[in-house]
Amino acid sequence: MAANKLEISVRGKWISVPALEVEGKSVTATGTVFKVGAVWDEQWLEGEINQPETFIASVKKHRQPGCQVDIFSFGQKLPNTTPQHAYHVEWDNIAAIRLTSYDDWWQTLSQDTRRNVRTAAKRGVVCRVAEFNDDLIRGIMGICDDAPMRQGKRFHHYGKDFDAVKRDYVSFLERSEFIGAYLQDELIGVMKIVHVNKVAAIMQLLLKASHYDKRAGNALVATAVEHCTNRKMDHLTFLKYRYGNKHKNPLTEFKRRNGFEEVLVPRFYVPLTTKGRIAMALNLHRPWLEILPERLIYFLLDMRTRWCEWVLRAS
Repeated sequence: MAANKLEISVRGKWISVPALEVEGKSVTATGTVFKVGAVWDEQWLEGEINQPETFIASVKKHRQPGCQVDIFSFGQKLPNTTPQHAYHVEWDNIAAIRLTSYDDWWQTLSQDTRRNVRTAAKRGVVCRVAEFNDDLIRGIMGICDDAPMRQGKRFHHYGKDFDAVKRDYVSFLERSEFIGAYLQDELIGVMKIVHVNKVAAIMQLLLKASHYDKRAGNALVATAVEHCTNRKMDHLTFLKYRYGNKHKNPLTEFKRRNGFEEVLVPRFYVPLTTKGRIAMALNLHRPWLEILPERLIYFLLDMRTRWCEWVLRAS
């Protein structure tokens, strides 16, 4: 067990944060009043914490400032959806497609989604597995620079140079694949998939806003389902299905329309200090999106969008 520094990306910028090395995994802590610790990039790592008692004991013994943890959190992964440990458990959600065959997935889609996939092909969109090279990086730069705002907020990857964009995409390359959506020679969409055991996990899905009418997002999901089914993967996942109390979410609707379903997996929370026990008793260990009322969340999001638009106009 040792303390060191870890480079992580936060809002599009790489920063150095304190980290604790335990059994070959990096544990980082977030929060100000109290610290919630977890394995960094846990969802992209193969395997789970096999002996949580030993792992948690190592985390609890550490007292270096910046790495001291009040609550330790860890989860299970697909297909392990039944709690296997006797800790406080809450349910995390994943957007997942169970892969059996391409035809089975196609039959679950609405007529509108099938039409979008066909529309992409009719308008000249071709999706294929892409090699991670300089041409792909330059194509991703073109997508990033297509619009300074996305989903009502400033897009943190807008205006990045070649090296910065490349750094954002080099993680887990030995287990990653890239699928590009091309309009003739122009990259208008890209998907990064990380293989985690028998799960194909979508880490990035980036689309060119100026080609929204080409329906490249639908075409990329269809290609990913076909490709991962051929590779005998069990699931295709795409981060969370729901984001806290945001029930009217365009990204959630996109996932639903493309055949993703909500799958619940256990996530455990273990208080390690008195401060951690108090925080859990007050439900403060949960993300703000799960605590705030839905109406307040949308009010704050609207204010953020207005502020970002004003700043963009002013600049």
